[in-house]
Amino acid sequence: MTDIKAVRYEQEIPDVLDALADVHTKMDGHGLDRTIHHLIQLRASQINRCGFCVKMHTKEARADGETSERLDRIIVWDQVGDFSEREKAALAWTEALTELEPRTDFASLRARLRAHFSDNEISVITSTVAMINLWNRIQISRH
Repeated sequence: MTDIKAVRYEQEIPDVLDALADVHTKMDGHGLDRTIHHLIQLRASQINRCGFCVKMHTKEARADGETSERLDRIIVWDQVGDFSEREKAALAWTEALTELEPRTDFASLRARLRAHFSDNEISVITSTVAMINLWNRIQISRH
């Protein structure tokens, strides 16, 4: 059996990876709550089964003050009382944009978001979901 090594994207397309990483600086400039940011990245990474990203985003969330108890229960965020309605709205949006089920009612999810976030915040949340899904796919392709 041949050992097929993963593509080393950082060697092949460093300019593309740098440009993608630059997007995060732009998004951070819009001031999205770091707790929401971490919850989005961790939950999408769990759904996408990206072990590398789950480990990284859990560590980053803890470094920014997130509790282990909440991180342990994010996988069941909709069944526990650990998360605020604001956080739950962001997590529901994250799951919908990560799983892309054909029957998802995006209008009701947007309405739920608008009860807690400005359009600017919703735009950054959506961009955060999109970017973590992109990074998850790049990382997973190395498995």
